[in-house]
This record gives sequence, C-alpha cells and structure tokens, in this order.
Amino acid sequence: MDVACPGCNAIFPSEAAFLRHIDIDSAACLTNLEQLASKIPTAAHRIPIPPAFHRGPDDIDVSAEFHPTSGFLCPGHGQTLLDRLKGFEFEHRREKLMFYPFQDEGEWDLAKFLALNLTKSQVAKFLKLKWFENRPKPSFNTVDKLFGWLSSLPHGTQWQSSPIDMKGFETTQPIRLIHRNSLDVVQEILANPMFARYMTYDPHIVTKGTDREYSEFFTGTRAFDIQNQLPAGATMIPIILASDKTPVTRHTGGLEMHPVFITIGNIQSDVRMQATSHAWRCIAFIPTPDIEVHHEYKTLLLARLFHHCMDEVVAPLKQVAMDGVELTDAMGGIRLCYTPLVSYIADLPEEQLIAGVSMSASPVSLAQKSEFGNAEAAEPRTGRHTLQLLFELCQRVDPWDLDAFQKAAKLLKLLGVHKPFWRNWRFAEPSLFLTGEILHTLHKFFFDHVLAWCKKLIGAHTLDIRFKSLHRRIGTRHFSLGISHMSQMTGREHHDMERTIVPLLAGVAPDQFISPIHAMVTFIYWAQDPVHTDSSIESMAQALRDFHAKKHVILELGARTSKTGPMDHFNIPKLELMHSFPRQTKANGALIQFTADVTERLLITHCKNVFPWTSRTRSTFTDQAVDILNREETIRLFDLYLILRTAGDAAFEQALFTENEEVTTVDPALSFLQDVLPEKESTFQGPRPFRNYFRHHNGMVSLDGAVAFHVTNRPDHTRLTIADVEVRWRLPDVSQVLFDYIYLISNGNLAGGWDVRSSEVAIWNKFRIQLHSPFRSNIINRSQVVQAFLPSDKHPLGCCDTVLLSQPGGGDLFDVAQVRAVFTVKNVLSGSMPLLYVRYFRPVSLPTDTSVGLYQVERIDPSESRASGIVPLTDVILTVDLVPVFSTALPHVASCSETCLEGYSHYYLNSFTDKDSFHMLH
Repeated sequence: MDVACPGCNAIFPSEAAFLRHIDIDSAACLTNLEQLASKIPTAAHRIPIPPAFHRGPDDIDVSAEFHPTSGFLCPGHGQTLLDRLKGFEFEHRREKLMFYPFQDEGEWDLAKFLALNLTKSQVAKFLKLKWFENRPKPSFNTVDKLFGWLSSLPHGTQWQSSPIDMKGFETTQPIRLIHRNSLDVVQEILANPMFARYMTYDPHIVTKGTDREYSEFFTGTRAFDIQNQLPAGATMIPIILASDKTPVTRHTGGLEMHPVFITIGNIQSDVRMQATSHAWRCIAFIPTPDIEVHHEYKTLLLARLFHHCMDEVVAPLKQVAMDGVELTDAMGGIRLCYTPLVSYIADLPEEQLIAGVSMSASPVSLAQKSEFGNAEAAEPRTGRHTLQLLFELCQRVDPWDLDAFQKAAKLLKLLGVHKPFWRNWRFAEPSLFLTGEILHTLHKFFFDHVLAWCKKLIGAHTLDIRFKSLHRRIGTRHFSLGISHMSQMTGREHHDMERTIVPLLAGVAPDQFISPIHAMVTFIYWAQDPVHTDSSIESMAQALRDFHAKKHVILELGARTSKTGPMDHFNIPKLELMHSFPRQTKANGALIQFTADVTERLLITHCKNVFPWTSRTRSTFTDQAVDILNREETIRLFDLYLILRTAGDAAFEQALFTENEEVTTVDPALSFLQDVLPEKESTFQGPRPFRNYFRHHNGMVSLDGAVAFHVTNRPDHTRLTIADVEVRWRLPDVSQVLFDYIYLISNGNLAGGWDVRSSEVAIWNKFRIQLHSPFRSNIINRSQVVQAFLPSDKHPLGCCDTVLLSQPGGGDLFDVAQVRAVFTVKNVLSGSMPLLYVRYFRPVSLPTDTSVGLYQVERIDPSESRASGIVPLTDVILTVDLVPVFSTALPHVASCSETCLEGYSHYYLNSFTDKDSFHMLH
C-alpha cells in the first residue's frame, strides 16, 4: 500500500520506505507528529523500535511515551562506516578483486589464520617449510609482505603509545599509555550497520498497568533527566565504560595493566552483553609501573596515574558531552550527539579507585566501614560532595606534598586523588554511574559470605553430602564432588549454588538462620531481572530489609567468623552496595545489563591473547603491542567490510527493516548474515542460534500458545507393548491408567474391545520444552530437556524429571508430577501427540508455613486413586526442581543422586530453580 508523507507529499511504496524517509531524508517532515500519526500509527515511533515496545499478544494494558524533543536528525546524509572504508587506498582494485591484495577468499582466510594465531617468527618459519618446495606458495611469500599487506587494508581507529611523565618521580621503566581516540571508537560503534536494528536513540517511559517499567537505560529516570538538559532534538549517546586491573603478560616482570573498554547504551542490552557481538571495544591499557618511591605512597601515585591516563583517554568524550558534535548513525543519518558517562562497570576496589575514596568508604554512598552493615541506606556520595572535599583539602595542603596530603585525605576517607577524571565530565555522577554490579556484588558476595556462613554452621561435609545427592538435570551444574574443595568459581557456578542452598539448609540449620539466607537469595534473584517495575523494585528492597531484620541470628549462632574467631558485625562493603540497587535500577534501568560477566570475558580476548605475542624486549614492548592491536583490529574491520560490500545497499535496507516476531539469537553479525547473506551463515564463528520449536515443523504447542514441545522423529524404543512397559519401566498400573484415560477422552467409544496390555507403543527417553521469556514475550528462551529414562544399572529406579502440569479448567492451579514415560499408542488415538505417564505429588504446606519459604509436597502413595495418571504432553507448563526433605528418607531406597526423586516421601518445590520458576512460584 502506498504511503504519502504529509510533510512533503512524496509517495512511498511501503511503510518501511516512508519511515526511512522520515528518519533520514526529511527531519522537517516530523514537525507535525499528530498529522503523521493520523496517516500511519507507527510514524511517531522511532527507528528502530526500542525493545520495550516489542510485545506479544498477551502483553496488555501497556502504554509508552517518547521524550518529545530527543533524537532528531540533522539535514543531509553522512558518511556510513562502509563509505569510510571504501575511502581507503586501492578501493578501485577491490571493485574487481574484493580481497585485494589477496588473491581470493581462501588466501585471505590463510592470512587471517597466520596473523591471528602465530607470532611473526612462527609465520616466517611456516612460509619457509619444505612443504612449499613442490607446491605453490601464497602470493605473500614472506612475513614482511604479509604484514605489509595487512597494514594496507581499510582500518579503524588506530592504536598509539604515548609517554607519561610522573612529575619528578622515577620509574624502573618509561611509562607509556597504549590508547586510541575514544570518540572515533564511539563513532565506529554508532555507525556499525550490524547494530542498526538494535539501536535506541530516545528516552521513553513504558507503563504496564499502573507500574512504570525499567529495562534498558533509556527507560530509566536518568535518561530523561539528561535529555531535558540537552538542546531540543539532540541525541544522547550514553557512554558505558569498564575496567579491571589484570596481569597481561607473565614475562617482562609480570606486567599488570588496567584495560579500559567502552560501549554505548544505545545498543539494546541483550546484544551489548554478548561478548561475541563486538559491541564492546578496548580503548586503552593503563599501565601500573614500578615507581621508585616509598611504598606508603605507591598506591596514591598509581591512583593518580590511573586518573591522569583516563583524563587523556576520555578527553574527547568530555568535550562532546559539553558541546555536542554531529555524528553519523548506521543508516547515514546525521545526529547532534552528546556523550554523558552513565555507567562504569568495575569490581569494588576499582570502584573505590574511580570514586577516589579509601577502602574504608563506600564508593556510592557516605557510609563508612563501621556503617557497612546498617539496615538503612546512607546518603548517596555525590560527585559534588567529593569535589567539594577535594577543593577544600587542596586549599589547605599542597597535593604534591604526598605525606601531608595523604594523611589529610585519609581523615576524609579519600584516596588522595586530587583530579578525578570525571570531575569535568558533564552529567557524570559517581553515585549513579558506578552502577550496581551483579557478578561481584551479588554472586561473589554469596560465595565469599553466605556460603561461608552455611559451611560454618552445618559443616562443609554435611553441605557436600546434600549437594552431591541432588537429582541431576540436563543443563544444570551438578556438584558431584561437593563444593567445599572449590576455591575459584565462575558466576554460573555461584548461581547454581544459589539455586538450591535454601532447601538444602532445612533440617540441619535453625529456622531463624534459614530466614535471612532465604531473604538474601530472594534479593539476588530480584536484582537480576532484565525488566523491573515499581512493584518488583519494592519487592527487591523488601527482601533486603528482611535480611537486615533477621541477620543478627547469623552472629548469634557464630556462623560469621574470621581467622581470629567469631565476628560481631556485618561491616561488609558489598552488603552496603546493595542498598544502592533500588535507586540505581530506577535511574539506569535493569542492573543485569551492567554485569561484569562480559568484561571478564573481554579481559581474556583482549589481553591474554595479545601481549604474550610480544618479545621479551622491554624497550620495544609497547610498540609491538600497538602493532598487534592494530593488526587485529584491521582484520576484524576488513571482515566487516567484505560482508557489507557483498551484501549491497538494498540487502542492508531489507535487513534493517526486518523485525523478527520471535527472537532466538541476539548476535547481530549472525542475524545480519541470516537476513542478507544466508549462504555465508556457515562461516560465522560464535554462538549459534538455538532452535525455535514454536516454528519447528515437528514442534507441538500448548492450547494457549505459551509452551512449545519437541520429541525426536525416531522414538528411542519401538515395538513394545504396554505389558513390556509395565515390566521394564516398573509401572505396574500403566495399563489401568491408560485404559481410564482413553475411556475418558473417547467417551467410551474405544475401550470396548481394546486389549490394553497388548497395544503397541513407541517410547522416548526425553522431550524438550520451550517457553517465552517472562519479561519479553517476543523473546524465546532456550529449550530445556525433561528426562524419562527407564530403570538401569546406574539408575535402578529410572532417571526422571519433574514438571508442573496444568489442571483441567486452566487458571493458576497446577499439579506437581514426575514424568515416568513419554509414549504414543499405535492405532488407538488419532494424531501423534505423545502422552506422559506421571506420578503425582500432593502439596502439604505453603511457602508462608515455614522459614524455608517454599511449597512442600509429598509423594502420593501408589494405593491411592490419584497416585499416577496419563496426560497429554502439552499439559506441561514448566520444568521444576524438587529438593528432598532429607529427614523423610525412605528406608528401602539408597540416598544418592541416582535415586533422589524416589528416595524420600517429602520434597520442597524449589522456586529458585530458574527465573521462570521464581516468578511463577515466588
């Protein structure tokens, strides 16, 4: 259908073409939004549509409002990333030979492999192998020619090395800062077409019912506060930084640096959080030299060096945050951009370094060490407060009188940094940009403290036995050796412990002890939500209040100890940081988008694979590192260039305006290839998209469309009779319950002459279940496997998982059951819908009945009428985790992982299994 622009009367063949005209070609046509909206309802929306606006049919009572004066486009058309890459030398040759100076794609792949995986000397040895004596060499027959050709390719922002003067202080080696222009890097990210469909340029308020939603940064209050202070039509480019002191090489004295990474908050968070998406770019390696000074002053001088280097690295961004600059987006649109610092992701020591406070002070509040365990939140430590203290201090004491200045700073709980890099960065507010960090503040707090309390109280051996005895589920870490031997873990392993710690304490820890642990784990789960509302933020805050109200029991029981004995306080810095989570969520959006999981991965990809390739010569170390970094960046960018050149402008536009109804991958490069160059998808290196069973030809969907299921084309067992199943699966009543089921659904029409026990069945050992995200119904979660293995030597009673089943009539009621068999009956029922034989559990207590805070269920005795049953596969709602009530062990069953779900009479229905279970059962 043709669409006419009411601003210029131009006719466009589609809504997509009209929207592109509005967003790029004619900003003047946006002057009358009401008129545009009357012509086409989506015209008032920005392109691309923010993630919060992607809703499923079940998302009702949702309204949204854009900031009225944000994200306008300037007249004209800017130079896209591809345009800039085409501007390099030899482009005329690449019009005929795209891979020039390399002969073809194969030779380019070889060149990449050699440059990215071998040192220069190793490449030289490779090219001199006798293998080439009787075979043609690549056209680059020497290592110098190869590296010369690579340097001639189109490249991005170049790395450089700059000397740093420590103002009279000597160092064992000259100090050199490895860095590149931060604003140019931001422009490259903004103009990268891979991110075009994942961009947001406008603050917006999303309301569901009476609750405001907080997800992406642009949905928080901070985005509106900043936008209100910008000129009308300006586009905010929220700057997100991250750093972490890390060893970058084992030789040259075990060098340590602070790698600094950058991304922009315009890219939607689930894309930005993928380490393989290249949304994060490294902009600096800040050195930590050996300064020849008394050891008492080394920490102070290194902190000042960090801030001095950061000042130099982010100087262009600070200038743009103040004055603005025109930048080009991925579609060629020119925008007047401002670059406020909205988040700096770091662990606690790095946060204190950035805030310029001592170890005995909070980086985000005025709390001091003796107040870290307080139940009430302290006032935020604003940037104005810190700068005022520094101003007054510098008036009294010369900052370079290190002894006097450091002593005076300590009295104020300051580090002694007199010029924090953020001091003149417009909008920079440390109490907000030092965002609450999930990995270190929550998961590592759990491991370092909560788990330690539990070990101390009930004993590491008891905890090990309980962890080892839990049922094994596919996709979840099972601690088959216990946990007491583990000293280093990933965030994933911390989370897997958090899943089950609460029910594992029941029966061996006092109820008064379990209550604060339950409250803390509940807080951790709430804090990880990717979408918050005012109500969920209040629930998160209430969980923290509950912990503080009950935490005294931990001390009274002697569970919190140090090397010298029991402790009588909770002065834990990370515990104090949790107070900032509710206010920071409202200000910046969901905190899960600022987790350090991605940046921890970046430390590996950007540091440990670069610096070890340098030689052991200190005098040329930084120059070698710069060459390696530039070479890696050039290779990455040339690969992007090849994709864009191959795709062409028309294909790019099609990819941009293609909106997937259901999302199963958030890697922008793979998504782009799927839409533009599907024949190149097999060359993609990175996480593969998971299968969408809602669209799969063999998928099955529940009646309400909320759940999808899948079984393999070939059953695991065929040509069996019901009588065989009774014996091999040890289900003596299966024939009776199957007869009852068939009789019920057929109104007695099939049951008359039907011999149940001789009926042939096909059986599967497992099936898959897939759900939509509870936060965004257009996003598909990864499928989960539900096991239903028959008894074997390893699993004498079978290996079968538990699920929630919908009850007849629907509603919020459900049954808890163990799936014992997945099968179809041949020539009895029309269609191919598998059936489940299940064993039911009966609820015996509510979460409010005990300190454990979980439903408790009991196995129904086989002699009772509703101990087992047959249900269609599509009755399953959710996979769930049952944790034994260990005091109810059955005498005739061994207590071990293999018989966990058969060896007890009572179980806890674990609402901490995953986020789906938490939000359904909590």
